[in-house]
Amino acid sequence: MSAFSSSALKAKSAAGATDNQLVPAMDKSALRLPNDRWKPLEIVFWLLPVASYFLFPDYLVLISQIMIVGLFALSLDLILGYAGIVSLGHAAFFGLGAYTAGLLSVHGWGEPISGLLAAGVVAGIAGLIVSFLVVRGQDLARLMVTLGIGLMLFEAANKAAFITGGVDGLSGMAMSNLFGVFEFDLFGKTAFWYSFGVLFILFVLMRRLVNSPFGMSLRGIREGGRRMPAIGAHVDRRLKAIFTVAAIVAGMAGALLAQTTQFVGLDVLGFPRSAELLIMLVLGGTGRLYGALIGAAVFMVAQDKISGLDPAYWQFYIGLFLVLIVLFARGGIMGGAEKIIARFKRKEAA
Repeated sequence: MSAFSSSALKAKSAAGATDNQLVPAMDKSALRLPNDRWKPLEIVFWLLPVASYFLFPDYLVLISQIMIVGLFALSLDLILGYAGIVSLGHAAFFGLGAYTAGLLSVHGWGEPISGLLAAGVVAGIAGLIVSFLVVRGQDLARLMVTLGIGLMLFEAANKAAFITGGVDGLSGMAMSNLFGVFEFDLFGKTAFWYSFGVLFILFVLMRRLVNSPFGMSLRGIREGGRRMPAIGAHVDRRLKAIFTVAAIVAGMAGALLAQTTQFVGLDVLGFPRSAELLIMLVLGGTGRLYGALIGAAVFMVAQDKISGLDPAYWQFYIGLFLVLIVLFARGGIMGGAEKIIARFKRKEAA
């Protein structure tokens, strides 16, 4: 062996030894993906619903509805904000979950948790089937596919009135006590904590998901899907997976609505519900998770207050508010807040 080869081998072994010494010494926090730790503002955010239970006891039903719609908006944010899949028929999975929980209750199975899980399974299976169609096209094709699926399910539910109740809705639901102890009362106390608990648990799971390597790959697909296969990422599989997860979450949100109101109307499958969901995401900001929750809260509170002041033309003011958000706060409320905070930090640094 030549002197050059011998020295090269020594250098290589020395480098390997150095690497082996450095890797164990590295701080594990350096290997974490961004936004892995909970920030103080996040903790405050989740304490607000708890405080609202005591501060606004007369609005528990409205707050429960906000949390349910917020969960529904989160499901759309998974595919739109992180994977870049535009959908105009996401209410199809919401409605499937609602009807699943409702039909189980009507036919004698009123246990809430199992009904919630069953709704997620049914919606997830439907989402998996639809995902094979969604990944075959681009934005316009995806819009048409999701819109078509939503319209077909709406008309199917309308025609199958002997099962769904048609335009009269599915009534006669009787929910069992939550955990066999807590009754669903007219004041909405049990529904409030039930909705809050499900929302928080699913949010934690989704937060872990989007901050994982899988979530980072979704961002890569959104920004440049054609380049992702070059680094070994299977784009279609990831899109099918996140679309199925989003359908499961949407179905569970629909089940929550059915269980807490003990009624399922045909509107849960309607196009207006999908359109309103997009408006909420635009208001709050896509690709942030918290934007979906904030957008849902702002939209529903504004709808409740403005419709009370002007029942005939309340949509005009909602539209005006939406236009102002788009013009002056790109990225929605969350995006505008981030820009303001960044501006203050720059001034302080200067």
